[in-house]
Amino acid sequence: MKIMMVTDAWEPQVNGVVRTLKSTARELRAMGHTVDFLTPLEFSTVPCPTYPDIRLSLLAGGKVVRRLAEVDPDALHIATEGPLGMAARRFALTRGLPFTTAYHTRFPEYVRARTGVPLSWTYAFLRWFHGPSRAVMAPTEVVKRDLESYGLRNVVTWSRGVDLDIFKPQRSARLASAPPIFLYVGRVAVEKNIEAFLELDLPGSKWVAGAGPALKGIQARHPDVNYLGVLSQHELARVYASADVFVFPSKTDTFGLVLLEAMACGLPVAAYPVTGPLDVIGDSKTAGVMHEDLRTACLEAQKLRREDAAAHARKFSWRAATDQFVANLHPRTPSARLPPTLAEASRA
Repeated sequence: MKIMMVTDAWEPQVNGVVRTLKSTARELRAMGHTVDFLTPLEFSTVPCPTYPDIRLSLLAGGKVVRRLAEVDPDALHIATEGPLGMAARRFALTRGLPFTTAYHTRFPEYVRARTGVPLSWTYAFLRWFHGPSRAVMAPTEVVKRDLESYGLRNVVTWSRGVDLDIFKPQRSARLASAPPIFLYVGRVAVEKNIEAFLELDLPGSKWVAGAGPALKGIQARHPDVNYLGVLSQHELARVYASADVFVFPSKTDTFGLVLLEAMACGLPVAAYPVTGPLDVIGDSKTAGVMHEDLRTACLEAQKLRREDAAAHARKFSWRAATDQFVANLHPRTPSARLPPTLAEASRA
């Protein structure tokens, strides 16, 4: 099957959306499918207000039309709700073509945290955007139920996995930090609630791996933290192996791939009992600790065995997640192949 994925989130961003799409594409190709991406790298872009690391594509309509007509995919998947996603959605609707969409991040909550826009406004936008989708792919059952409670329909589950060839128990490197080491990995942004971790009274050292719009302010307020910056996956695996507890302070994530990565390296997790940790840690009492008091979770997670955390992560695979993705796709029929004329493309 020839699959086109349209995404506004792509390199050089380092986040769960990009990693999910790349990992899924790798598995799809191994399964014999052809995968093509339409990303901001093909367009002129401007930085997203309040989040310059995200690039918004300009005047995308005409090129999106031409690219989709050129590829003529069997299945169209629109991964994000940005300019490229909007243009691909318009292309599909005007031609009566089926498509699927995905819900990767708690977009309404993030917008409210950054701008104060009411949740009702952004959820209304999501109902409009995802409404025509044949399947809205959500990462967990909890997120699926949340979306349905806000009026979205055709919501299905598309889980996540972890690359066990990269993220695995290995020799640690303490990097001259006092133990125990408490580690945060992810975007350094207000919606990640990172200061809830950095303000905790904990023994040992705190490490932060990642970058984002809040980094400079957080560095100024918390100068004693070891800031590691953006790391490659192999570097990140060594950092996971070097820490004692992985701290996940976010209350707004839909899944949290970093949870799986940390546990796969044998690193127990400390988190709030919210969506993401509830789905990834689940009923396990040995892979991590969830508590309304994050400090309590951190201290209790120190007592867990690394081999138990690694064993729990091995239950998740990208192949199983990709099987779900394929089952959720809605390929079009041969009669639906209606590429636009050059005139249509020039007017788009």
